[in-house]
Amino acid sequence: MTSADDAWTGGPWGARAHAVLCPNPSPMTLEGTNTWVLLEPGSTEAVVVDPGPLDEGHLRAVLDHVAARGARVALTLLTHGHADHAESADRWAGLTGAPVRRAGGGHDDLADGERLVVGGLELLAVRTPGHTSDSVCFLLPAEQVLLTGDTVLGRGTTVVAHPDGDLTSYLESLQRLRDLTASGEVTSIAPGHGPVVPDAEGVLERYWTHRHQRLDQVRDAVEQLRTGSSAETEGRDLADRVVELVYADTPRAVWPAARLSVLAQLAYLGEPVG
Repeated sequence: MTSADDAWTGGPWGARAHAVLCPNPSPMTLEGTNTWVLLEPGSTEAVVVDPGPLDEGHLRAVLDHVAARGARVALTLLTHGHADHAESADRWAGLTGAPVRRAGGGHDDLADGERLVVGGLELLAVRTPGHTSDSVCFLLPAEQVLLTGDTVLGRGTTVVAHPDGDLTSYLESLQRLRDLTASGEVTSIAPGHGPVVPDAEGVLERYWTHRHQRLDQVRDAVEQLRTGSSAETEGRDLADRVVELVYADTPRAVWPAARLSVLAQLAYLGEPVG
């Protein structure tokens, strides 16, 4: 395994989880999407979390990894419906013959707190809306590890993308995860992008602090724009102007994503978002 400062290449975490890294790197996906293969020691039935985008080479790599461990895919779970996690779901179901389950999919939805047992492996579904309305995490109690999709990343912070992303829901979900770390049920995080986080409590505290600091910055930026408005800026989109102030030191490549988060923050603050 690599540290958060090294290039992430996937690999094992504990005795039951292994990340097969999809080759879809970008500013938003970091080194790529982590497809997690979960297998109880000695079992021949694997659970796959987030098969990823429609990339035949990646899907074959995941199948090869499962086969090399003497197993077959018995169940597939999705942390949310974004394409970099779920685009291949139908193709993957065809390749494996295994059911695919998610939250908010409209059929056989995962219930909050639902207990899943596959080949002796136990997982608990933890609904965590906010990044998207259908976001869900999966707790692996035997390892005290939480698979978070995009709710918590292995590096940096996630986007709460308005309008499907909702900051009120996201903060409530973060608090729920903080409660799980405080109780000792979760000690590490296996994210959808980036390296494993061995200090779940620490990263969740950083996320909590960061979100509230960003809210303060957005609130201050709105006030600054209102008191210093000019003919040059009055007709421009409020979110764009806030991004220019709050994310001035952030690479412009991520400004479109930052704008979606700003829209969510403005909605949280009761500001018009168009």
